[in-house]
Amino acid sequence: MESHKQLTIGLFGFGVVGEGLYKVLQQTPSLKATIKKVCIKDPNKKRNAPDALFTTEKEIILNDPEINVIVEVINESEPAFEIVSRALKSGKEVVSASKKMLAEHLPELLKLQQETGVSLLYEAAACASIPVIRNLEEYYDNDLLHSIRAIVNGSTNFILTKMFEDRLDFKEALLLAQQLGFAEADPKLDVEGYDAVNKWTLLINHAYGIVTHPSNILFTGIQSIQGTDAAVAREKNFDIKLVAQAKKLQNGKVTAFVLPQFVKLSEPLSFVKNEYNGVVIESGFADKQFFY
Repeated sequence: MESHKQLTIGLFGFGVVGEGLYKVLQQTPSLKATIKKVCIKDPNKKRNAPDALFTTEKEIILNDPEINVIVEVINESEPAFEIVSRALKSGKEVVSASKKMLAEHLPELLKLQQETGVSLLYEAAACASIPVIRNLEEYYDNDLLHSIRAIVNGSTNFILTKMFEDRLDFKEALLLAQQLGFAEADPKLDVEGYDAVNKWTLLINHAYGIVTHPSNILFTGIQSIQGTDAAVAREKNFDIKLVAQAKKLQNGKVTAFVLPQFVKLSEPLSFVKNEYNGVVIESGFADKQFFY
């Protein structure tokens, strides 16, 4: 994506992320980026933007020749895939935050990107605001990357933090996370590890060049962790974290999984508290580096 051209954006979704992007662009004209149209599902919902900005017809955005960038931040995987694939085919650059859609359709999307020559960017889908994809692509060599360990799901990290530091039981910590907006009313995607493994599928591609599907990665969430587990960990000077991990073996193969782990209190990931994410990368020349 050219860095200095005027960006005319078609935005799909106006939730927390979409509205946040709109506000940032309104306040920062120096970015040379404007949102021309926003596609939403419910036209009757009150929103903090002019009514003329919104449409319920995706074709209005996808067929507009003035729009050169599509930003997709909706919750539904298959509609998101249709939007992104059609945008790429029409020569529009794409930014997406839909980790489930990206993880499940990564081979098709990478093929489309190569065929069309336009950009598909999704840094925000992997590890919140940590620029880990850019660093993996530009700084680290796949052949020299020994391992990568990360906390990639803020909801489960918040729950575990409250279980350890405030000694809440799992249900109490989950309820608090829901009340504060860190967990959905249906928390299954976060709590059972689905969100984390979707993100890990994307990061493995950029760390090791491996294109895989989430179903090929061993994972489980924190749904079975109880207060007694936290008590045992505290006694032994450990935390429990939901850790995504990938490591290159001596035979050149890569092992990857997302599982709850005991983490020493001296380890960098132990310092990642509440809803935050963190990444530890070990490589041949850079040794161990911590992104937080």
